[in-house]
This record gives sequence, C-alpha cells and structure tokens, in this order.
Amino acid sequence: MVAYITKKITYGILVLWGVLTLVFFLFNVLPGDPARMMLDKREDANQLAVIKQKYAFDRSLTDQYALYLNDVLPLSIHHNSATAFTSLTSGKYQFTQLFSIADYALVFKVPYLRESFVRIGTPVTSILGNTFKNTFVLALSSIGIALFLGLILGVFSALYKDTFIDKFILFISVLGMSLPSFFASIIIAWFFGFVLHNFTGLNMTGSLYEVDDYGRGSSLQLKNLILPAITLGIRPLSVIIQLCRNSLLEVLSMDYVRTATAKGLNKFTVIFKHALRNALNPVVTAVSGWFASLLAGAVFVEYIFAWNGIGKEIVDALNKMDLPVVMGSVLFIASIFVIINIIVDLIYGWLDPRIRIS
Repeated sequence: MVAYITKKITYGILVLWGVLTLVFFLFNVLPGDPARMMLDKREDANQLAVIKQKYAFDRSLTDQYALYLNDVLPLSIHHNSATAFTSLTSGKYQFTQLFSIADYALVFKVPYLRESFVRIGTPVTSILGNTFKNTFVLALSSIGIALFLGLILGVFSALYKDTFIDKFILFISVLGMSLPSFFASIIIAWFFGFVLHNFTGLNMTGSLYEVDDYGRGSSLQLKNLILPAITLGIRPLSVIIQLCRNSLLEVLSMDYVRTATAKGLNKFTVIFKHALRNALNPVVTAVSGWFASLLAGAVFVEYIFAWNGIGKEIVDALNKMDLPVVMGSVLFIASIFVIINIIVDLIYGWLDPRIRIS
C-alpha cells in the first residue's frame, strides 16, 4: 500500500512539473510587456525598472523559470541577503527553515504562487482561497444531488428493464446529456429566478456570501446555491443513471447473485449489499472525473449565475491578462486532479476485492 501510494505521488509530482513548465513557457512567450501592463499609462523609465527588478522581468527566461520553480516548490533554496529576489526577509514566504549553509538556506514552505498583476500586493493563494471555497461548495452540492438521484433512478431503471419506467428514466437521462450547460443555466435562471420568483423566492444571480447594501458585512445566502447546483448536476446525473443501470444489469446476471436469490435472501439485501456495490466501479470513475472538473470551475454556470468561484476568477484573469492568477489556477487545478485520482484508486480497492493494491 505504501509503495503504491508513493508511486502515485511520484507520478503526480511529475505531472505537476510538466503542467508548470508548459504553462510558464506558454504565457511567457506571449507578446506584450507585463511591467508596462501593470503600470498602464502611469509608466516612466524609473518605475518600469523598479517593476522589472521586483518581478524579475529583467532576467533571462531560464532564470525566471528557475525562480518560479523555486517559489512554487515546498522545499526550496533561498538567499539570506535582504536584497535578493528569494530573500526570506521579504515577507512573501510562510516557511520553516531546515538548515543554512553560508548565504543560503533550505526551507520548507507554503508554495508561493506570486502576486496578482492587477490587484497589486494581493497573493494569488489568497485569491484562490477566497474563490475556491465557493466552487467547492457548489461542486459538492451538485455532485451530491447527481449521485443521490442517479443511483436511485439507475437502480429503478435496471429493476424495471424495458418497462415504461425504464424508458422514461432513459429519456430524461438522454435529455439531460444533450442539454448544454450554458443554455440550461440561462433557462433555469430565467424561469425559476425571474418568472417564478414570487413563488420560489430564488434570485437569478448571487453568490454564497453577499455583502450588505450598507457595507455592514457579508451574510450566508444558501438559497443562491440551489439553482446553480441543480444546473451543474444535470449532466453528471444523466451519466450516473446510465452507468448505474448498465453496470447493475450486468452484475444481476452473474451466478453469485442468482445463488444469493436462490438461498432466500430478500431482494433489498441482494440488490444493495451484493449487486450494487460491485456495480459501482464505473460510477466512481464518472463521479471522480465530474467532481474534479467541477472543482476546476464551471465557467459558464458560475459566470451566468454570478457565482464568485474559481472558474469565474480564471475568466476575469484572462480578460485582464493577470498571468500569475491564471498560472496559479492551472497549477492548483492540476493538483486537484492528481489528488482525486489517487483517492479514486484507493476507493477501487475498497469496492472491488479483485483489485489488489500492492
């Protein structure tokens, strides 16, 4: 088990390094001068030189890459000089010093994703922290709705195969799969948040926390979660229904299920204790993929419902050419996918005894 997890973590680190390298060189070969963009029309030669020195824009591309890699890595080398770019006295890093040799120190730190070009002085980690919690709540709610309803409808569809119930559930599933997210968002927001607003009490737009009109603080608005969560849950719900139905039909035809039924076990025990557990592998695969994608930010849904999540933040950063936010977001999303893939592999071993983790 330990060797397996270590191998997976090693693969994950290599994937993250590849993503980091690709994103860094991709955004650094784009035309334009980030220093000029940050100063806008206020620039002069002295200010430009200060900005370039502060963000290492005056160095070669390989030097910039090495410095960025050093900032992102949890284990990194820093110079003790107060004027050095990687100085520990600059206040940029949250670290624990391991040991020091001459003018250099080896530290263990929180990965530093730099500062926003647009919101001067605001760390990227702070921006991602403020938006990711909203995205996490939205993703968890939508995948929870999809998983709960999908398993129930999938089981009913398999048990009543080729009946009206089965065909109706499959029709709903196909309809949900064919409905684009941006179109579903607009229709659901307009119909339930505008047309039926007096009956539902729901708003067309809104985030998890809303600021008081008089600036007296923010308040939790759970009702704003309902429409975007339902909208995001439509497509994974459709996938889960079909996967659960097909996998359960295959399991129900196996010998051990017929043996359990012949021994007199009631139908509920046969279905939910023996058959459904062995039919969940494809469902777990689908749920993990969808959940990771939703954590990466549902751009259309978050934008239409004005949900202050990571997807909306990425779109805003791209529009403003805020490269550190975009690069940090991509690296953060890649980390989520790697972690979820490791967790899913462990869940496989628990669900199916035939899968041996060594």
